[in-house]
Amino acid sequence: MIKRELYMSRIRPFIGSDLIKVMTGIRRCGKSVMLELVKQELTESGVHPSQFISINFEDMRYSHLQTAKALHDEITARAAGMDGKVYLFFDEIQEVKDWEKCVNSLRVSLDCDIYITGSNAKLLSGELATYLGGRYVEFVIYPFSFAEFLELYCPIAPDEPVQKAFQKYLLSGGMPYLANLRFADEPSKQYLYDLFNSVQLKDIVKRNKIRDVDLLERIIAYVMANVGTTFSATSLAKFLKSEQRTVAPETILNYIKYCCDAYLFYQVKREDLQGKQILASNEKYYIADHGIREAVFGGNTKDIDLILENIVYLELLRRGFDVTVGRTGDKEIDFVCDKRGEKLYVQVAYLLASAETIAREFGAYDSIRDNFPKYVVSLDEFDMSRGGIKHRNIRDFLLMDEWN
Repeated sequence: MIKRELYMSRIRPFIGSDLIKVMTGIRRCGKSVMLELVKQELTESGVHPSQFISINFEDMRYSHLQTAKALHDEITARAAGMDGKVYLFFDEIQEVKDWEKCVNSLRVSLDCDIYITGSNAKLLSGELATYLGGRYVEFVIYPFSFAEFLELYCPIAPDEPVQKAFQKYLLSGGMPYLANLRFADEPSKQYLYDLFNSVQLKDIVKRNKIRDVDLLERIIAYVMANVGTTFSATSLAKFLKSEQRTVAPETILNYIKYCCDAYLFYQVKREDLQGKQILASNEKYYIADHGIREAVFGGNTKDIDLILENIVYLELLRRGFDVTVGRTGDKEIDFVCDKRGEKLYVQVAYLLASAETIAREFGAYDSIRDNFPKYVVSLDEFDMSRGGIKHRNIRDFLLMDEWN
């Protein structure tokens, strides 16, 4: 179990407070481990484990607690026999009907500290947020970064240079359980394929009562094939029509939204940097874990430019940036990143192999006149920085503590 200090440093200030700590993210990205890490910190600070109540709602033993009233009665009864503060850990809370009423009631009636996890972005939308209005903090948990991957991979392959480890990361991605399989190719692929099926079935099909599973599968395959490529629902509708499937663009957008709600895909909007406005059409989508793409769709090495973009995008999210795709005139900047007014620009390329590529990647910044850091990252080993624009090898970029 690695410490995942990036997340712990954000959660730590809220430990012991009456705000509900909510951890969301794709199934199996390590949310349950975060609960264990919180317990570990509490124990080290002197809290006795007898004050913990932990329930994983995917465990059949707790299926009788999947309504708000049953859960509320159970927790109230168990807490009655405890001295001092009670620490509640609810894993995959979305399985409980009307969970937010129960959690809010417990927050009011007990001296407690509550931590919950869920695999759906709608967990805190609309009505739910109304119940908990302003009384929760949310932390999105992502699969392993390259730095976290190395922490577990290096002890398994101690003699491999970092270049080889990165090639492994390119294909296997960052799902934590792969370390238990010692990153062996076939078992890892099988695990990721089965994980994808369970996200599709439990978090997308069942949750949204989708009848046309074949259509969903085709849409997911299309988005996977086109990660990091701008496309519109209309162009996808035309593609499906060529495959003898007539479908309205609105249906396509709904299905993609369900995938985003399950944290399978992330949508990135496009921003006109001159007019300072968000553009209405042709968003890009990235996948939560590029290892899942390799296991289900294949072709990560063939589409390496897109996969490198995907890896950098997830790293930007991990580090707390809001990310858009920038457009300035006829040029596009892969990532315009903002964190409370601090900006960062990133261009991602596979290799700066020709004068044209160099001119294109560095030239994307020609009309940007501010002094925020501007990066071009690629797999090149030589530093090609120029004109105040920093060039970094992608591995070094991912492992840097600060990008300033």
